[in-house]
Amino acid sequence: MMNRVYLDTCCVIYLIEDVPGFSGPMRNRLAAKPDAILCVSALVQLEVLVKPLADGNRVLVSDYRDFLAVQEWASISDREFELATRLRAAHRLKTPDALHLAAAETHGCTEFWTNDDRLNHAAKAKSINVLAPLNP
Repeated sequence: MMNRVYLDTCCVIYLIEDVPGFSGPMRNRLAAKPDAILCVSALVQLEVLVKPLADGNRVLVSDYRDFLAVQEWASISDREFELATRLRAAHRLKTPDALHLAAAETHGCTEFWTNDDRLNHAAKAKSINVLAPLNP
């Protein structure tokens, strides 16, 4: 079975920027899954680019665009909005979080990586808390 991993926005930030206490565990988790297909969405792109664009940080914008360009993209269309509506109602998620989870679900992702407790709970068995210790 192919291991398709949806990366929540925080995970992409941890991979691209040096976030003390977060980037190391995230990179270790990724190193433990060398064959994983990483999935992102246009929503991830929107969320990671806002601050570097506002700050005029062209290097960081380029780093994000380069990383995102080589990942598999999960679409967000009417189907994902419908599922996100149900997820938001059932789990009291924020709209962007519900859309991330819906995109991962409809794209056939086997894992959902995040550091968000509410999303971890909503994603259930697919959820991987990127800061949790790796099992030996």
